[in-house]
Amino acid sequence: MKTVFHRSSDRGHANHGWLNARHSFSFASYYDPEKVHFGLLRVLNDDIIAPGMGFGTHPHDNMEIVTIPLKGALEHKDSMGNIGVIKPNEIQAMSAGSGLMHSEYNHSKTEEVNLLQIWVLPKEKNIEPRYEQRIFSEKEKEGKFKTIVAPVKSDDVMWINQDSYFSIGKFKAGTSIDYVIQHKGNGAYVFMIEGESVIEKQSLSKRDAIGIWDTTAFSIELKSDSEILVIEVPMK
Repeated sequence: MKTVFHRSSDRGHANHGWLNARHSFSFASYYDPEKVHFGLLRVLNDDIIAPGMGFGTHPHDNMEIVTIPLKGALEHKDSMGNIGVIKPNEIQAMSAGSGLMHSEYNHSKTEEVNLLQIWVLPKEKNIEPRYEQRIFSEKEKEGKFKTIVAPVKSDDVMWINQDSYFSIGKFKAGTSIDYVIQHKGNGAYVFMIEGESVIEKQSLSKRDAIGIWDTTAFSIELKSDSEILVIEVPMK
């Protein structure tokens, strides 16, 4: 087993006034040669967007993009004709594929929106662009990991053009859980959305992360009530 620990306070930081962003990996003006990617996970941005503000229309291609709102409401529009608003417990998955244009704005004029936006390199390039959003209930995540994104098309998960799995769980203090790698050879990037845990002897707090690979499973001990995101990706 191999691991890499990323402390929350060591993330890249850019405050543009309307946007307060923290980058787990090199992004925009932030560059760290030790944090360019984890396997095929390329971007994990923790963004806070001011009321009524957002990202104007801009292009993407050949990237799998997953957006997870943590607080507030995010409005999305794209060149495929999709218009929607996503809130906590909703997830957005988009295959940029051969290319599309989209915009993202804080839907509220009075409250901030906090979201995680995650980019994974695709398995197949230049596919037809695709957009999906779905609600996952709090109950589905209580005391277990609920897989929300996977390389399969079904009613239970959202599809991604990569051998990648995204799982979220909410756990009580004093409990423990094992995470089993779902695709042979994948690594797992474990991101503490909230709470405190110990993973393979490494203590993690809110927004800390640990990458784990060359293993088939690992254990998580919860030191406080916690919410955890696991992003499983091919390592090459």
